[in-house]
Order: sequence, then structure tokens, then C-alpha cells
Amino acid sequence: MEKQKLRERIWDELEESGEARFPYPPHDRIPNFNGADEAANRLSENEAWQEADVIKSNPDSPQLPVRRAALRQGKTVYMAVPRLRDENCFLRLDPAEIDDIDHATTIGGSSEVGVQVGPDEMEPVDLIVSGSVAVNGDGARVGKGEGYSDLEFAILREFGLVDDDTTTVTTLHETQFVDREIPTTPQDVPIEWVFTPERSIRTEASARKPSGVAWEEVTDERIEAIPVLERLKGE
Repeated sequence: MEKQKLRERIWDELEESGEARFPYPPHDRIPNFNGADEAANRLSENEAWQEADVIKSNPDSPQLPVRRAALRQGKTVYMAVPRLRDENCFLRLDPAEIDDIDHATTIGGSSEVGVQVGPDEMEPVDLIVSGSVAVNGDGARVGKGEGYSDLEFAILREFGLVDDDTTTVTTLHETQFVDREIPTTPQDVPIEWVFTPERSIRTEASARKPSGVAWEEVTDERIEAIPVLERLKGE
């Protein structure tokens, strides 16, 4: 599979170069990298970030500085519950309700202090931060391969919480920004901005984003495992 070959190449390069950071090794995960703080700083200087009040972020280690910056700047952060396994499938981190931001933005801390909410209880999302294994200049993204990031966007779209104007960004290492074609499908969410420790990149991503859940691509097993999908399918 072409995407898997690219994942393996990126993971190997980050490990062999010494640029990978804890958790280690980088394989089979959204890889943490040397310079994640600097990439987050570049994101925080972006106009779309500065105008955003509500952010949805992935929970992975390389985006930890992004989540901390958001809460410190008074932004509400939503994170998905692992594998969307609960009816209330998102965690809300409200800076007004959090005493220890450093703890709240870790994976364990967010589950302790975050408030689980369903999409009905969420505010519209201004900006989405996705974890990535690789992204190219067209904004095509490769994740871990499980498809949850794109599915989360689709669910939020079904509830009217995101649309074509919702800014999509990622932070990653220069190694992960690739000059090669990445195959995409209609349910893949394009990445509009890429932030590395060295630069900020506006991609050539299409302004159009997935219009909702592509039911023909979702297995019965996944629908049964994700309560909010069962609910949407039944409506």
C-alpha cells in the first residue's frame, strides 16, 4: 500500500536521524519530533489561529504544545474520546475551568479534567489541528491509517459544527512535509496550513471539505462500535 510505504519511510527517517522524540520509537503513531514547540509557536502567530476561539485538536504528543498554547490564550479545546467509543464522544477543555493547564493537556490529564460532551453540546469549531505522519504541498495528509481524524470531521460536519470555512492545520517536522503525490479519497480532510520548526506553509488544498459521513466507506462493525454513528445512521 502506497500510504503505508510512505509512513514507514517517514518513521524510519525520523528514528535514524535522531529527530524523533518521546514516545519512542515513532513507528505506528503520530510521531513526536524535535522542534514541536517551535512549530506550535509558528502556528500561534498565524492569523487564523489568532482569530479562533474554539479549536479541535488531536491528542498526540507532538501537538501537546499546541493544546497548551490554546488554553493559555483562552481558547476552548475539544479532543475526541479514544476511538469515539462513547455517546459523549468529545472532551471539552475550557480554560476557565482548568487550574493546571500543563496537566490538562496531557492524554491522561485531559481524561481527568475534561468534560465529556456529545456533538449537540459543542460550540462550532473555528480551527482543526490534525496530527500527521506526512503532508504534501497539495494539503493531502497521511495519518496513522485508522481514519479517525477524517471521521471526526465528518461527524462534526453532520452536526453543523464545521464547514468549508473551518481552517485545517498541522504541525510536523520538515521530514514529514513531502514532495510527492499522496492518494486521496473524497472523505479525506485537506490540510490548509503546515507549520514546521523552520517555516509556515500555505498549501494548495482545495477549499472544499467532506460534506459529512461517507456511509459507503463505513463498515457495519465501525458503526456498531461508535454510538454517534449508530445515532446518525438511524436518523
